[in-house]
Amino acid sequence: MINNRVKPELLAPAGDLEKLKIAVLYGADAVYIGGEAYSLRAKAKNFDYETMKEGIKFAHDHGVKVYVTANIYAHNNDFNGMAEYFKEVESAGADALLISDLGVFSVAKEAVPNMELHVSTQANNTNYMSANMWYNLGAKRVVVARELSLKEIKEIREKIPGDMEIEAFVHGAMCISYSGRCLLSNYLSGRDANKGACAHPCRWKYYLVEETREGEYMPIEENERGTYIYNSKDLCMLNHIPDLVESGVISFKIEGRMKTPFYVGTVIKAYREAIDDYFESPEKYESRIPYYFEEISKASHRDYTTAFYYGKPGGSEQVYTNNTYIRNYDFIGMVQEDYDEETGCAIVEQRNKFEVGDEIEVMPTKGESFKMIVEKMWNEDGEEITSAPHPQQILKVKFPRPVKKFDMLRKAVK
Repeated sequence: MINNRVKPELLAPAGDLEKLKIAVLYGADAVYIGGEAYSLRAKAKNFDYETMKEGIKFAHDHGVKVYVTANIYAHNNDFNGMAEYFKEVESAGADALLISDLGVFSVAKEAVPNMELHVSTQANNTNYMSANMWYNLGAKRVVVARELSLKEIKEIREKIPGDMEIEAFVHGAMCISYSGRCLLSNYLSGRDANKGACAHPCRWKYYLVEETREGEYMPIEENERGTYIYNSKDLCMLNHIPDLVESGVISFKIEGRMKTPFYVGTVIKAYREAIDDYFESPEKYESRIPYYFEEISKASHRDYTTAFYYGKPGGSEQVYTNNTYIRNYDFIGMVQEDYDEETGCAIVEQRNKFEVGDEIEVMPTKGESFKMIVEKMWNEDGEEITSAPHPQQILKVKFPRPVKKFDMLRKAVK
């Protein structure tokens, strides 16, 4: 505890069971997942009942909570079977439901009266009056809108009940539309963002067409910087943890249920170390900020922004020239079986090509990463090989020191 502040929860995205385990082992205090219905990430693998139970048990065995998203804006037919679904989620052991729609909230209150209910950022929580309204309806936590400043969040904290919690996004992709409520995808592609099927048209490249000049595409330019006019930079508050804590945010939420296991592990580990270092010693935290950024930037990302936290964004918060990620490292493998002391080897599942002679890095679930040269490896038939070109190939790899299951391997992009 610092200045009478409680250490915040680190809340991680988990688009499938593997990512849930990665998030848990790399330092999350809680994870949020989607079931097979009512989630705003319809294209994520998500969780059926059995994998949900397995994931929740794994998380609980490690002291980590699991929140299940049901944050669509429902249409009439979405309510068919909804109460039964919530009862299944409760029986699987979930710690809370994350909801944005008042109708869905009312169903959950009746179907699972003992479950904790959190209010999604999709509900556009921009003020203390709406937060108090949700609290009076039975909500335990409110996820504040990304359009709020730290000053506004602090005022909300001061004007809501002490036992109501504030959760806020601190890292990840930014939606161009207000609180993520977007009609652009539905209009252009027929895929409803508010029901989990966003086509991400905000990342597309646009041209201007004059009505009577069909087929004549005129570029949209802003000082010749490009035409990706809706493409926001990624949110990153890694070097502003003291301000977030001071504002009263109790849960630091990472965006990214559609991201890779490598992204989840890298980002969660960086924030875990930063939060722990700050609560151990603010001076230690300040001195290690360059290290946190070096580590977090090894996951693919766009340029970073603090978004609305310190005032309304200007034109510099957009990426005008492209819609691609900055990718300095490749995720090349994950340890599947622990290190064998006798052979000095471990079993690895390959994710991207690497070869004998490559310099790679091992990112353990805890502790510092280390570099090594790949000296020897064997395929599943026990044959010594010099290259691992096949996706998800199972390998035995020689390591200079012990490694554990779920440790990840990465290689700098040349």
